[in-house]
Amino acid sequence: MHFAIYGSRHQDEFIGAIADFLRGLARDGHTAVMHTKLYRYLLHCAPGALECVRRVTDGDDFTADYAVSLGGDGTFLRTAAWIGDKEIPVIGVNTGHLGFLASLGAADLPSLARLLAAGDFALERRSIVSVGAPGLTGWPYAVNEVTVTRAESASMLHVRVTIDSIPLADYRADGLIVSTPTGSTAYNLSVGGPIVQPSAPVLVLSPIAAHSLSMRPLVVADTSRLSLRCSGRGTTMRLSLDGRAVQLPMGTTVTIERAPFALLAVQAAGHNFADTLRSKLQWG
Repeated sequence: MHFAIYGSRHQDEFIGAIADFLRGLARDGHTAVMHTKLYRYLLHCAPGALECVRRVTDGDDFTADYAVSLGGDGTFLRTAAWIGDKEIPVIGVNTGHLGFLASLGAADLPSLARLLAAGDFALERRSIVSVGAPGLTGWPYAVNEVTVTRAESASMLHVRVTIDSIPLADYRADGLIVSTPTGSTAYNLSVGGPIVQPSAPVLVLSPIAAHSLSMRPLVVADTSRLSLRCSGRGTTMRLSLDGRAVQLPMGTTVTIERAPFALLAVQAAGHNFADTLRSKLQWG
């Protein structure tokens, strides 16, 4: 098998497990490419473990049978952006904090290749949203959420939303979150939005500190095409895609729709969403 490996450089606690994993890949005849930031870190901490690994930069093209994300949820999102539209199945190995997106822990790393070779896993297809806006550069997709917020002004933001070209609502709030089901347990959850099963074909609109009690979170079909136009006292607004933020002129129209490709998330055999919620949210 051929792996693509991306990870956080804050791995001191787990360096032994990572090194054992990489040595096991070489021993069993597997190969890997690794993002240059993690490669440089391991070259300093565990140089002997990189025998089967080739370093790649952001601009390099590559293929792989599986992508491995070493870190927390933020690392998982960066891994998804790194592999782009290739639809390489991604395994999240949690060496971070909450880890909603990772189904494995560092202790599972040594047996990961054997687990995949045996087919002892499930594959979940997670929707991604495509974002369009004049002046938006870089990777125009989000796995978790798209957020519009005020930039330099403390006054509220006015977000006019249309759905499939039909006027939906005028949100007066500090901002608005459009979340995928995967992102429902992220920023969306913190503002009172609903938790959504990852396989549900929906998007969630959740206002941030709405200035009207009638403005509630709303669930719509992910076949919808949303258009957001912001106005307010400031001259700029902030558009964020999974935390990657850019400032755009106030009045910019942002379009959001389901991307033509998906994120393929590898889950351990027997994994289910209910267990994740009970574990991560301590539901008992």
